[in-house]
Amino acid sequence: MTDWQDSVIELQLNQTPAVLVSVDSIVGSAPREPGAKMIVTAERLYGTIGGGNLEFQACRIARDQLQRGADDGVQRFPLGAGLGQCCGGLVNLMFEWLTENSDWDSIASEEEPVELYLFGGGHVGQAVVRALQDLPIKISWIDTRDDVLPQQAQRGITTICTDTPEAEIDAAAAGSYFLVMTHDHGLDQRLCEQILKRDDFTYFGLIGSRSKRRNFETRLQRRGISDEKLKRMTCPIGVDGISSKQPAQIAISVAAEILQVYDRAHNDKQTNNKSSYQAGGRA
Repeated sequence: MTDWQDSVIELQLNQTPAVLVSVDSIVGSAPREPGAKMIVTAERLYGTIGGGNLEFQACRIARDQLQRGADDGVQRFPLGAGLGQCCGGLVNLMFEWLTENSDWDSIASEEEPVELYLFGGGHVGQAVVRALQDLPIKISWIDTRDDVLPQQAQRGITTICTDTPEAEIDAAAAGSYFLVMTHDHGLDQRLCEQILKRDDFTYFGLIGSRSKRRNFETRLQRRGISDEKLKRMTCPIGVDGISSKQPAQIAISVAAEILQVYDRAHNDKQTNNKSSYQAGGRA
């Protein structure tokens, strides 16, 4: 779970008085998207709606509501004229008093977490975990060696040492993300084949050069993997413009690529849901 979710659970268990502030809708440019939220208590705040004067004023209003014991519904905030922020758009914020009857599970799910299966506990794998661990990403970190994965539990990370890593691919949920960067090219190839047999993953990245990709494509084609499926394999990995081989820089580049894929998939899903709703309405 993320820090955000942990905080929500702690507030619920302690019955701490709090106000949920959510971005209900926006017009024009705004610091956060609809659905972003934060929780305000008398002494602390959790999450963010974008910072700046907007967040400052929202905290002031929420704490006033805590003193009065009531919420004020939706309030309108012109960012330019009203708050002096450069965004210049308009944000409608929803203020909700949290009680024991509130939908705490819904509140905690600020974003749909990415399910990432990371194969490889070497230097680059370690750097990738460090780059992603503060993001809404649940990582299953997998290796065949029992001396490379951390022994202590880490938030949002499940470490798995196994002689049959292919089984973790089969068990992964639809829409999962896969990243292959093991110490063994033969193992890399077996994992690639197992992933490409699926047609329901969101992202699959393989560490390596263009020559490694060509080599793997030839071998996988011989094993019955079609050209269409091979096109879904990202190799080399990472965003354009970063050519360094330093593990930390590779990790930042790969993290950016995963976030780009997530944003596209999330936006496509929202568009499809909106189209389906409109079609249903016309029907």
